[in-house]
Amino acid sequence: MNRIEHVSTYYTSLASMQRKFDKYARKNGFAADSINEFEEWKQETRKRLTDLFGMDKFEACDLSAEYQGDCMMEDGIRRESYLLEVEEGVFMPFYILYPNDGKQRYVKDGENVKPACALALHGHCGGGKESIAGRREILAIADAIDKFQYDYGLKLARSGYITICPDARGYGGRREKALQKDEESAYLNGACFQLSHMAEPLGMTVMGMLTFDLMRLIDYIEQRGDFDMKKLLCVGFSGGGMQTLMLAAMDDRVKECVISGYMYGYKDSLLTLNGNCNCNYVPHLWEHVDMGDIGALIAPRKAVIQSCRDDHLNGPRGLVNASEQVEIMRKAYSLFDKEENLIHDIREGGHCFHPEVLDILMG
Repeated sequence: MNRIEHVSTYYTSLASMQRKFDKYARKNGFAADSINEFEEWKQETRKRLTDLFGMDKFEACDLSAEYQGDCMMEDGIRRESYLLEVEEGVFMPFYILYPNDGKQRYVKDGENVKPACALALHGHCGGGKESIAGRREILAIADAIDKFQYDYGLKLARSGYITICPDARGYGGRREKALQKDEESAYLNGACFQLSHMAEPLGMTVMGMLTFDLMRLIDYIEQRGDFDMKKLLCVGFSGGGMQTLMLAAMDDRVKECVISGYMYGYKDSLLTLNGNCNCNYVPHLWEHVDMGDIGALIAPRKAVIQSCRDDHLNGPRGLVNASEQVEIMRKAYSLFDKEENLIHDIREGGHCFHPEVLDILMG
């Protein structure tokens, strides 16, 4: 005897929500026809995103980073561990990967020569910074690296960048109580669900937390004074692509960026595909802008958008959903006659980082 009754017809809300999206969405999208109009729109949009993200509620404290030790990795790469206080009582663990002395890149700015620096930002399902830093000695991390090609922080260090790999809120040692256990799923994943439930009723968002923390990390890099800031690079895949997009859009100190596996229209990829992580969702965001509009804030700085043809996150229309958003960005770049600074790197296969994109950037 069955314990439930079969439901033959479902009465869902998706079609209604899609109609509402068409009616209400993107009312403040990019539409500038001159550089002056772009700059006005950029200022207004950044202010709007600051409000929507709830970033006015974050409280910067004096920067204090505690050195926690180092070790030697492969290829002569040294990994240093730090703990940065981003708000009072809120701490961000991060690694700095130093290249082999013979591989170090330098940037010349007039009479000054400083080491090239990059941020490598993680996404989901990789144990935070551990996969980005190439910690293959941890077996679960090795599997995540093999699945997503997640060790791009290590690859950047091999290429000569001093590479900073932070833990986002909710990941690694920043996991909230529900995930503070020695189980593989808890170790690999993050507490975005718990963070969003704490933050949104207070007018804050996970997106705001992640962006604020990364801006504080750049403050720290700037305060140190020993790394180059003229060509600061930021690279991220999936949720790391989301962090890279938002950081570069909100902070001009990011001079070059790679956004992999995270550039697509909101309607297809976060409304129709409505099971994504809580960190993606910001109340009222879609009313004002789409993802390409946020990307347009990066113009005319160098940006490489990497999309995979069969990435399920592209949504039901596939790659066209990503290409439409890149074209919104391209219109902004065209105002500056800098279309060459925006590259859409299209790869075959599913949701995965393709490290060849780093060669495109460096070329």
